[in-house]
Parts: sequence; structure tokens; C-alpha cells
Amino acid sequence: VAAYIKETGDTSILDEMVAYDCNPELAKPLSDHLVRSFHHVTNNLGPHGLPLIGRADWNDCLNLNCFSKAPGESFQTTANYESGVAESVFIAGMFVAVGEDYQSLMKMAGLEEEIDFAKVECKKMYDAVMTDGWDGEWFVRAYDAFGNKVGSHENQDGQIYIEPQGFCVMAGIGIEEGYAEKALNSVRDILDTKYGISLLAPTYKEYHVELGEVTSYPPSYKENGGIFCHNNPWITIAETKLGRGDRAYETYTRICPAYTEDISEIHKMEPYVYAQMIASKDAVNEGQAKNSWLTGTSSWTLYSVTQFILGIRPTFEGLMVDPCIPKDWDGFTVTRKFRGDTYNITVKNTSKVCKGVRAMTVDGVAVDGNVIPVANDGKTHEVVVEM
Repeated sequence: VAAYIKETGDTSILDEMVAYDCNPELAKPLSDHLVRSFHHVTNNLGPHGLPLIGRADWNDCLNLNCFSKAPGESFQTTANYESGVAESVFIAGMFVAVGEDYQSLMKMAGLEEEIDFAKVECKKMYDAVMTDGWDGEWFVRAYDAFGNKVGSHENQDGQIYIEPQGFCVMAGIGIEEGYAEKALNSVRDILDTKYGISLLAPTYKEYHVELGEVTSYPPSYKENGGIFCHNNPWITIAETKLGRGDRAYETYTRICPAYTEDISEIHKMEPYVYAQMIASKDAVNEGQAKNSWLTGTSSWTLYSVTQFILGIRPTFEGLMVDPCIPKDWDGFTVTRKFRGDTYNITVKNTSKVCKGVRAMTVDGVAVDGNVIPVANDGKTHEVVVEM
């Protein structure tokens, strides 16, 4: 909803009547659905104040509530997968990441009390991640149904997962405290391969009933430490949050089909499409890609490249230009259509920096900041940005 309004400026969608349970008699404005969605998280928190994971979160193979046992008993499957108290640090990061946009939407909808509520809940979630979601060098992935950490140095395998490192930093968690830089450095030092970033490490060598399907795959394949391309762009975006343009671009090129032609005999994938998974370090066929046309990788990559590397990003107020590029780039040009107008954008990087806008003009007139005001005249405008 936030992305739609930022792109179009159309706030009327918040008043659109949308049915609950496909029943027109239960229709409420879209803003009511947003409130219920936000409260679904705050009403379902676990022992550490982190969101309950339920059956699974984004990683549908991380099944932490599927088994329970009493002391001295063997594991037994439970009838209700959502009965456990397993928590997801990844969802916590996502919650904080959307918190600011949610507050803006509530202001547009005239729900002032909800804004105050959201501020408090986002701060509580931020603090919960910092307190119980930090492992010393990276963010914890989750807590299982028995309160044990998943994605921690305390584990023998699966010590670090990619997902919370991307989304917690995307949310701004730990940036001021220096945690974010440590987390992304750990990704680089532990999860990086020449074919992309692995989902977790070390890979699981045996099945863990309390973790579920994630441990059922061979090491370095699929969710068990494979290079799961869908989440690599999260690291790209996270790196731009720290202003590390060289690293952001590097993570983009590792999995981009246009940059893998030289290893096509290893990759074994159509040269114009993203893979779901690329075999990682522990695999016999490291670098071999599988399952094309299957994931959200291409859309996430487009989002990361256009809005965070090139930095042409729609906001509620206008079109932001906030590049984060390799420092040896001289600049670039972009033509962007936005709310009925066309903007020819020229970015100059004579200072050879990765990030930061020094000055911007629109049709020769200096603009304060780096957000292009909405012209709403249907014309073409010339924008010059100096980094």
C-alpha cells in the first residue's frame, strides 16, 4: 500500500472498501485491514517480545513449532502448528522496517491514536531485537519452541542466517550502535561465495526434528545453506544503508545473469533468468544453479538496483535521488516517469564517493535536499545531481 501511494500519490485507496473473508457484508476500508495486520504482530509476541513465527516465516522450511516433547519423552508431532512459542527475529526486522511507512499511512487515514501506538510498538520491537536478537557479531535468526537460539554461535551448525542480517539492517536496527556493520561484515566473511551469498552456515549435516525441513536437504542445497537468490538483494539494500556502494554492487553482480556468462558451463541455467538456488560451498557441484522462473529474485533485484544502488526512489513527498554506487563510477543517467511527469536525471560523481548528494537542480533551479518536488504538469524536466 505504501509503495502504491508513493508511486501514484493516490491516497483514496485507503478508503476503498475491502471485504473480510470475501463477504461484502463484512467490508471495511483498506486502512482497517492495515491496522488489523499491524496488530496481528503486536498481539502475537513470544517470550522475548519478538513475533511468533507460526508454521514458518519467509523461510517456509524453518518449522520450529512442529514438534513438542515433555521431559523424558520422545518428540511427537503436534496437531496445531501455531501452538508453539517459537519467535522470528526476521519478522521483527520486517516489522520495524515498515513501521515508519505505517505511521505515515495512519496519518493519511486520520488515525492519530494508531500513530502513537505504532511508535511505541516499533521502539519496543527495536529494543527486543537489540536485547535478545543480537548474537555478538550478527543477528540471531529465531528462537525455537524450547527457547533455544537458532542462528547463533551457540549452535553447532546453522550459526548464522542471511535473512535477519538483511532485514534488520534494512530496518535501520543497530546502525548507530555499530551492530549493523558487524552483521554485514559477518555475511561477507562467512556466507560469501564467488557465486553469491549462502543462506546459512555452517550447513546442517543431520536432521534436526526441532528445526524441521530446513535440515532435510543435502548441505549447500536449497534452504540448507544453498545460495538462495531471493534474499541476496536484501543484503544489497542493507549495504546501501551503510553507504557501501562497492559492496552493494558486488552483491548484485554475483547472481545477475548478465554477469554469469563466463561460468555458464558451471551455472547450467538459462543465461537470461535468475535461479531460485545456486549450490554453495559444501556441494559437489558448487556453482550449479537450479529452479529458474521460480522466485521473487528478479523483482527484488530490480527494486534493489533502481531504488537503492541508482537510488531513484519514490517517496510520499516526491521522487528521491539517493545513489549508492561504486566510488569509481563517474555517474549515470536515468529517465524516470513519475506521477505523470518525465524526469531526465543526470548524476555526476566527480568527487568519487559511494553515497551522498551535495547539490541538485531541477530545470536549472537549485532544490534543497535530494527530493524532486512533484511538478504535476505532464512535462519533461531536467534534473542534475552532484554527489
